[in-house]
Amino acid sequence: MNYRVLFAAALYTGIAAPGLSAQGVVVDAGTFAVSIGGVPAGTEEFVIRRPGVGREDALFANGTVALTLPEGRQEMRPLLHAMPPDGVAVRYQVSATGLDAIEVQVARSGRRYLATIRSDVGAEDREFQAHRDTRVLERHVAHHYYFLRNVRTDRPVHTLEPRAGIQGLITAGEPVQVTIRLGLNEVQSRRVSFTTDTGENRTVWFDRQGRVLRVAIPALRFVAERTDLVG
Repeated sequence: MNYRVLFAAALYTGIAAPGLSAQGVVVDAGTFAVSIGGVPAGTEEFVIRRPGVGREDALFANGTVALTLPEGRQEMRPLLHAMPPDGVAVRYQVSATGLDAIEVQVARSGRRYLATIRSDVGAEDREFQAHRDTRVLERHVAHHYYFLRNVRTDRPVHTLEPRAGIQGLITAGEPVQVTIRLGLNEVQSRRVSFTTDTGENRTVWFDRQGRVLRVAIPALRFVAERTDLVG
């Protein structure tokens, strides 16, 4: 199955098909400025859509992440099909060019995710366990944290990092209401500290609509901050 064609068709249907324009909703869209180690490293542009209703309801998130790292340049194009309202992963595809070039396609099949991984060293098929709450959290992709906005503090959720082939758990801490500055604007936000089962901390700031404003991952020296909402 060609998932690139499948996802592109689904995205097209959600925003342009006759009779669906009133139903298709852009949940969020924007741009992040990315820094690594305190140094500007690139940008992430993304859009999250919810094009259907009833049985056709779904979430589609796609973006372009362009980074200049000490090791070289990299461009990623992630494309996620998830179940509303929480964003549990159904299908996923990511293509990375430049540094660490790779293409990964993942599809849920019953209790498994079936993955095909293609890189310079060849092709590999892998399987991952599928849980009812699995979220895709790709490294260096900030908009994926939108799908953690409603995670309960007493209920860890399963995660899948497809390019690295890593599965794990992530737990949300108690949210804290804080004011952050984006450009010239002071924005009320909900700061949530997440902890992985390996002890890694990831802090995310959400606005009142659940949009991701900022992501900080100290272990990666990674910070992504919205630039389209600044004044």
